[in-house]
Amino acid sequence: MEQEVKPIPAAPRQRTLAGSFVVEGIGLHTGQNTRMTVKPAEANHGYVFKRMDLEGTPLVPADCDLVVETRRGTTLEKGGARVHTTEHLLAALYGCGVDNALIEMDGAEVPILDGSSWPFVAHIEEVGAVELEQDRHILRLTESITFHDGKGVEMLAVPPVKNEFRVTVMVDYHSPILGTQHASMYHLGQFVPDISRCRTFVFLKEVKSLLEQGLIKGGDLDNAIVLAEREYSQEELDEIATLSGKSGLKVEPGKIGVLNNTKLQFENEPARHKLLDIVGDLALTGFFIEGHILAGRPGHAGNVAFARLLKRKWNAEAGVPRYNPKEAPLLDIQDIEKLLPHRYPFLLVDKIIARNDQGIVGVKNVTMNEPFFQGHFPGNPVMPGVLQIEAMAQVGGIFALSGVEDPENWSTYFMKIDNVRFKQKVVPGDTVLFQLQLASPIRRGLVHMTGRAFVGDKLVSEAEMLAQIVRDRITSSSSA
Repeated sequence: MEQEVKPIPAAPRQRTLAGSFVVEGIGLHTGQNTRMTVKPAEANHGYVFKRMDLEGTPLVPADCDLVVETRRGTTLEKGGARVHTTEHLLAALYGCGVDNALIEMDGAEVPILDGSSWPFVAHIEEVGAVELEQDRHILRLTESITFHDGKGVEMLAVPPVKNEFRVTVMVDYHSPILGTQHASMYHLGQFVPDISRCRTFVFLKEVKSLLEQGLIKGGDLDNAIVLAEREYSQEELDEIATLSGKSGLKVEPGKIGVLNNTKLQFENEPARHKLLDIVGDLALTGFFIEGHILAGRPGHAGNVAFARLLKRKWNAEAGVPRYNPKEAPLLDIQDIEKLLPHRYPFLLVDKIIARNDQGIVGVKNVTMNEPFFQGHFPGNPVMPGVLQIEAMAQVGGIFALSGVEDPENWSTYFMKIDNVRFKQKVVPGDTVLFQLQLASPIRRGLVHMTGRAFVGDKLVSEAEMLAQIVRDRITSSSSA
C-alpha cells in the first residue's frame, strides 16, 4: 500500500510590481519638481534609484551604508549622485510587501506629495504585485539588539512572539501641545490602513531655522502638519512666509496647536508618522525583518544607525540556518522513513525544518546513545566525519526524492564527493543543522549539491556532492 508523504511548503517568495506607475511633485527640501517612474524589477534587485537627469544615468541602491544625510529626511549618495527624502516611498514599497523596484527620477528628491506614504501606496495597490521565483530575504531575530545615541534616542529589536514585523514607538518632545505619544503596528498588514496616511510634521518654531539651513523649500500646509506651541504675531508669520517664498501663506495669527485647516487623521498621527519613517529607513537593510522593534524618541539618524546594526547582524549570519525546536518540522522521523530506505543505526536525520526549490535544511540531534560512540574515541566522544557527510547526504537525498512520484521506489547513490572540510568537532549534546543547496539543476537523475553543517552559528563541516537517484527494481514482493 502506497504511503502518503506530506507536501513541503515553499518559503515566502520575493515580489515586485505588476506594472509601472508615475508620480510628479515638488521635493520637500529642495523645492524642485521631480517626475518619478517606479518600475518592476527582477528578483534580488532590491530598491534602486536611477538618476535619469545625470550623465550616465547612475544607479543609487537603497542601502543604509550609502546614507550621507539625515537632517529631516534620509539622503543616499553613490558616485556623486544623490537622492533625497527616500523614506516615504520606501516605506510604501516595504509596507506593501514589495521586495524589488527600479525608481527612475529626473530630479534629486522624491516628491513629498501630501507628506505621507499614502499616494505611493495607492499607486502600488492600483498596479498590483507579482510573486517571483526567489525566496525573500528575511532576518529572523533570535536575540536582542540595542542602540542608543547618548542623546535620548533608544532602539531595541527583540525576537518576535510570532514570525512577524512589529514596531512600537514612543515620542516625547516635551511640548505642551504634543506631549508624549505612542504608536504600534502589530504586523506589516497594518501598515496600509493604520500608518501609511500619517503625514510628516514640524513645529512652527523650527521652520525659520530649517529655512535658513536651506531645508523645507517645498514645505507648506498641504504636505506637513504644522504645530504652534504659542501665539505668533502677523509680523512673525510674514517673516516665515518671506523666507519660504510663499507670500500668500495663510495662517491664523494667535492660533495654538495644529495650524493646518484639515484635522489630524489620528490623535497620535505624529507618532504614527515616526513609525512610518522607521519602516522606510529599515527598508534600507535590504531584507524583511521578523522581530519586534521598540523605539524611543526616534529620528532618521537613529533609524539609519540601527539599520546598519541589523545589516551587520544579517551579514554575520548570512546563510546560517535557524532552528526553533518549538516549531513543528516540515517532516518528522516517520515522514523521513517514508522517503529514505535507511534504518537504525544508519538513519542519521531526525527532522526536516525547511525546503524550497533550491535547497533543504535537516536536523540531527547528537546524543551519547549513538552506537558509533562505543568504538570511536570512547574516552573523548566525537561524531565521525564520514558520518557527518553521510547525514548531509541523507538530507540531500530527501530533497531529491521528495520531488519524484512514489519516492519509496527510488534510491539515491553517491557518485562523487569533493572539497570536504571539517572545521570543528561534533560531540554529544550538539544539534547539527545540515544545509544543502543545489549547485546546478537536477538533470537525468543527477543531483549536484553543496552541503554545510552547523552547530549554532559555527560551521563544522562542508562538502560538495554528486549523487544519482535511481528507480528500484520492482518485484511482486516489495521489500521494506
